[in-house]
Amino acid sequence: MKRILYSLTAALITTLPIAAEEPAKSAGDTRVFELRTYYAHPGKMKALNARFRDHTCKLFEKHGMTLIGFWNPIDKEKSEEILVYILAFPSKEAADKSWKDFQADPDWKKVKEESEKDGPLVKKIDRVFLNPTDYSKIK
Repeated sequence: MKRILYSLTAALITTLPIAAEEPAKSAGDTRVFELRTYYAHPGKMKALNARFRDHTCKLFEKHGMTLIGFWNPIDKEKSEEILVYILAFPSKEAADKSWKDFQADPDWKKVKEESEKDGPLVKKIDRVFLNPTDYSKIK
């Protein structure tokens, strides 16, 4: 009986995968997300939010960027410094093209210049591109 259990255990161990493999993406499943965190100069968050609300979001959409959401921290002090948002793109290449076109857009250049007549709004930007996991509800 022990011999049968050992054989059965050995057979199971050799047929079970050692580590779970992530499913391969299909050719059409290339959507990527970009997480951006902006750190505003002191006293500039209201102007930064206004620039996004009144101008930048429309320009993002014009250049093929899908807006997922925008957030400020709950903490009052941090909410005066940090703005976080997520964009989606069909692919990393599409994201690169959208950003290049956005940066070159004369409307963006004008909005940026006008909104920063009293100094820059943003002191630092962190960005990271993300792939959804196979169990993510949003892809």
